Amino acid sequence: MFEHDFLALFPEIFLINATIILLIYGVVFSTSTKNDYPPLVRNVGRPGLLSVLITILLVGSPLAVANLVYNNLIIDNFTYFCQIFLLLSTASTMVMCLDYFKQESLNAFESIVLILLPTRSMLFLISAYDSIAMYLAIELQSLCFYVIAASKRDSEFSTEAGLKYFILGAFSSGILLFGCSMIYGFTGVTNFEELAKIFTGYEITLFGAQSSGIFMGILFIAVGFLFKITAVPFHMWAPDVYEGSPTTATASFSIAPKISILANMLRVFIYSFYDPTWQQLFFFRSIASMILGALAAMAQNKVKRLLAYSSIGHVGYLSIGFSCGTIEGIQSLLIGTFIYVLMTVNVFAMVLALRQQNRLIKYIADLGALAKTNPILAITLSIAMFSYAGIPPLAGFCSKFYLFFAALGCGAYLLALIGVVTSVISCFYYIRFVKIMYFDTPKTWILYKPMDREKSLLLAITVFFITSSFPYPSPLFLVTHQMALCLCL
Repeated sequence: MFEHDFLALFPEIFLINATIILLIYGVVFSTSTKNDYPPLVRNVGRPGLLSVLITILLVGSPLAVANLVYNNLIIDNFTYFCQIFLLLSTASTMVMCLDYFKQESLNAFESIVLILLPTRSMLFLISAYDSIAMYLAIELQSLCFYVIAASKRDSEFSTEAGLKYFILGAFSSGILLFGCSMIYGFTGVTNFEELAKIFTGYEITLFGAQSSGIFMGILFIAVGFLFKITAVPFHMWAPDVYEGSPTTATASFSIAPKISILANMLRVFIYSFYDPTWQQLFFFRSIASMILGALAAMAQNKVKRLLAYSSIGHVGYLSIGFSCGTIEGIQSLLIGTFIYVLMTVNVFAMVLALRQQNRLIKYIADLGALAKTNPILAITLSIAMFSYAGIPPLAGFCSKFYLFFAALGCGAYLLALIGVVTSVISCFYYIRFVKIMYFDTPKTWILYKPMDREKSLLLAITVFFITSSFPYPSPLFLVTHQMALCLCL
């Protein structure tokens, strides 16, 4: 019955209603002359964080696969675990943002609402089982991120970042929608399950009107997705947008969206459109992303630009899972995604914690002699950078080991070789952080403000998982194996 669909979608419905209530609360009280225009960011932020945590409790583990809303959404183990991890990532982002708003004396409560709104869209994107539902979820998510990128109104860099993101994002969304319309025009269906039945045993080639039309449609869909995850050659927006946006905005669209976009890409290209042609596409795209991410990051002196190129490189590593097309490749991609998000949460929490008077850290050189002024922060950032570089026995090594092992298992020896070489090259700029913190003597010593309690707790949790994932990987292995089976059976 259709009313049972609302019960299954109760977490999303709850989050939507909570967001609307917080928006009304902020609008009413921020314009109140009686209360002397109170600062509402933290007042709205804490209930917003609570609503995300309640949503995590409301997401129920499915006993069986369930198709909802006339087969437009699906709930299974893959959806369940992705949604749980997405909500945890959003909660982490909100925790690290609360003190930033207080320090900056911002009275823009909309910032919290603009974090909650795309979270709702990302939940729908993970469970999307139809190309129309997929496109609507992506657009709802992207529109919020355009606003977040330009949210610092007195900064021309933030305005430029938002404008670049909006123009290029609208262009990529148009390409994605055009690809979906071509697939519908040649097949007459939009549902992923029906498309999977059509393409089972169907050879997609450039010869023949129907085959070439389907080929171009899937290619356009792939281009739209590649832009969203900052993959080469559609990465040009990432460094400028990462650097120009406020740090909280950069954290927002570099952590949680990776989970939702990659989850939906797995459904589209592994479940519906699986074909050796797309393995070759992801093969070359993975090589290009790994090489460009490793080489371009070596010349960066700013922290956020380096993290942007690091993100491009890690997307290349994660694409190895798509290139394999096997259950081991899917599982290694999921392991890599979860570990990458953990490391990124740790690093952005650290960047937001390193505040000197009224300015956040901007250049890598600002970390000079941090080991002498704040040894705990220095060792925490060192662990994260060693993990990014893939040095054992940290979680980053666990991630890259299983990705390269999956590539060797499917015969992609060149992919594994280039992955190892680019990992070695990337050690240069990751370990440079450690060298600057422990061995450089700055001309002017910088003393950073004490970290707030929320970030301290967040850093402790992420460091625990980064250091324990390789010695004890069984829970992550079991969860990702269940998720991979949902796409392969």
